[in-house]
Amino acid sequence: MAKSESSVQCDGMNLLHLYHQNPSVKLRNQLVEIHQGLVRKIAHQFNHRCDEPYEDLEQVGYFGLIRAIERFNPNHGYAFSSFAVPYIRGEILHFLRDRSSLLKIPRRWQELYNHGQNIRKELTLSLGRPAKDTEIASRLNIPVHEWQECKLAFKNRIPISLDSTLSNYVDYQLTLGDIIPCPRSTLLQQQEEERLQLQGAMNMLDEKPRMVVELVLVNECTRKDAAKKIGASPMTVTRYLHKGLQELISYLHPQTESEAMSA
Repeated sequence: MAKSESSVQCDGMNLLHLYHQNPSVKLRNQLVEIHQGLVRKIAHQFNHRCDEPYEDLEQVGYFGLIRAIERFNPNHGYAFSSFAVPYIRGEILHFLRDRSSLLKIPRRWQELYNHGQNIRKELTLSLGRPAKDTEIASRLNIPVHEWQECKLAFKNRIPISLDSTLSNYVDYQLTLGDIIPCPRSTLLQQQEEERLQLQGAMNMLDEKPRMVVELVLVNECTRKDAAKKIGASPMTVTRYLHKGLQELISYLHPQTESEAMSA
């Protein structure tokens, strides 16, 4: 008999406690399996907004899920799903940004392409027919496959009109321009992802360090004013602030912490 959703959540939380106490690859893999639905849901959301294969988005999402599992502290009483979503979405967004870089054509291919176009025109005039790839490649003294790859690179570099139709529906057409976000919306989305990730890390802090970080860094209170609000000395506020910042760094950039320890 299939387990109920509440039973699965209970098992997941128990495993999170066990993993937090004694991390192991076996427990981590069990947690990934339990929460794979979260990754699939987010991957499907992105799949409708880009051309990348769903399978690639899902695999990248699992990297974010693993990062969330490794950083989550179940003793703070927060829902794991709320903590994990920013990590999963962040990994997929980084993947999409990396894949969206412009095609850079090597200088040698630029020279070959320009020279090849001149040869194509000359052969077409002299032969009275379109020049073949083998004939152009022979004059360039390169393998025919390299000339074909060179042509393909320049073909893919040609800009596509934003009015190009991607899909036809009963009541409207979907164009390339409809699915490309403007730079401002992309920036706002990135800022929102970073805010959610920071908030998730803030929620993992103990109460006093979290209050001090919010008072000093978010609300821009002086350490003296922050000390009055939490009923402690300015020196204690400084200790809480240092502790909170160190924990935030460990949650958001664990590789930085490990590098510092090994230095």
